[in-house]
Amino acid sequence: MENRVKEIRTKLNIQQKDLAQLVGISRQTLSLIEKGEYNPSLKLCFNIAKTLKTDLNTLFWNEGVNNR
Repeated sequence: MENRVKEIRTKLNIQQKDLAQLVGISRQTLSLIEKGEYNPSLKLCFNIAKTLKTDLNTLFWNEGVNNR
């Protein structure tokens, strides 16, 4: 799954450790999510999107799926 977590987080000037704390995960887990090496649960995706004041479609997408 591709994502824009790091891009949006940095635009909002939120540090990785702070976002991780806000959504209840470790900084290391957030780092893996940002690198695309860990697929978060749907609940966690919603929490991250809500915290970053965006929606799931903007934040996450599945490469190779025809998103119309």
